[in-house]
Amino acid sequence: MATALNETAALERSTVRRITIRLIPFLAVLYLFNFIDRTNVAFAALRMREDVGISPSAYGLGAGIFFIGYCLCEIPSNVALHRFGARRWIARILVSWGFVASLTALVQNSAQFIGLRFLLGIAEAGFYPGVIYFLSLWFPASHRARVTALFYLGVPLAQVVGAPLSTWLIETGDNAGLVGWRLMFLLEGLPAILLGISALYWLTDSPAEANWLSARQRLWLIKELEREQQLKHQAPAATYWRQISQSLGNRNTVALALIYFGITSGSNAMNFFLPSVIQSFRSVTGAHLGLLTTGLLTAIPYAIASVAMVVWGRHSDHTQERRFHVGGAAIVAAVAVACAFSLNSPIAILLGFSVMAAGSYSAINVFWSVPSGLFHGVSAAAAIGMINAIGNLSGFGGAYLVGFLFEKTNSYAPAFLTISCCVGLAGMGFIWLLRPKHA
Repeated sequence: MATALNETAALERSTVRRITIRLIPFLAVLYLFNFIDRTNVAFAALRMREDVGISPSAYGLGAGIFFIGYCLCEIPSNVALHRFGARRWIARILVSWGFVASLTALVQNSAQFIGLRFLLGIAEAGFYPGVIYFLSLWFPASHRARVTALFYLGVPLAQVVGAPLSTWLIETGDNAGLVGWRLMFLLEGLPAILLGISALYWLTDSPAEANWLSARQRLWLIKELEREQQLKHQAPAATYWRQISQSLGNRNTVALALIYFGITSGSNAMNFFLPSVIQSFRSVTGAHLGLLTTGLLTAIPYAIASVAMVVWGRHSDHTQERRFHVGGAAIVAAVAVACAFSLNSPIAILLGFSVMAAGSYSAINVFWSVPSGLFHGVSAAAAIGMINAIGNLSGFGGAYLVGFLFEKTNSYAPAFLTISCCVGLAGMGFIWLLRPKHA
């Protein structure tokens, strides 16, 4: 008996390791370029706003309207992924967003900037929730927080790599007599197109089609995932569209969407305004910060977050505890940034953003192990799409709020104090939602 259990455990380890090596590095690279193309506008803004004549509030609107297009197409995109297969649909998303991202190099005014950001949101819609759904087809629930953290590494690494890369491209372009921020948009959009073509050959839609797994590994994985689905007690008689409507109307879906909105309000505002906040340090220190220095300082919080989120995800999987790993991390992030802006010191603010990045991203990657454990099949695709769609509206609201309040007050403190409240309330909401039933 003990020998059989040991063999099963060894088979599980070898299978999960093989899938992780095959899928996660590639998906993390996709997400890295996804976030570079989504947030490089924060570095372009340091020169683009003056060149094109974009006000802080118009920039905030353009940065945030991305999420309106994203939200409108999120659920249809995720349902289409379920119907047509992850391999083809993820490839389509990559090529679409790469083309629009490069096209941003041609912006001449505020209206064009806002319009292209809206189109970029439509092009990217469905990528993140599609991958989360895709991972649920490959990994048993006990491993999902860890592998989601490894995939989500693409976000902080996008800033660790993208911040100095973007600022270097801008400075290089300017020194060569070109418009640096236009060169940056053009070159950073191209990898997504090439990766989209690669996805057609590298991704596999389901374990049954994975000829890169052994027969024993495929059989174990298929049976394990089927066993988990049976434990969810999903009524098999429900029709395709009935499953979708039930998952979208589920109160847990709505609650998780609102919580995700609160948590991501912090990370989204930070992604679009951290370079501008760092540039504003000159008003306190009197020192001029060059573009490359700004990029390197911007990378610090994300470098810290990239380590913290992997450790936090592993610990969550080891303990199988989700409630405080999400809620507690979000609350710590909120308190840190609120304290930092209350002190109004450049060092305190950079430290506060470092804790916010670590807390927010750690909370987000563990968060996704919850909805993927509540639903399966097309229900999971629709529910995850809705949660991500509503949650990412914080990118619109947060970005516009920061730009608007800065224009009115000439300070980033009021906006980020407001956003810290949203993050903290979301953390408390998650702890309440997952409270024991007898509580």
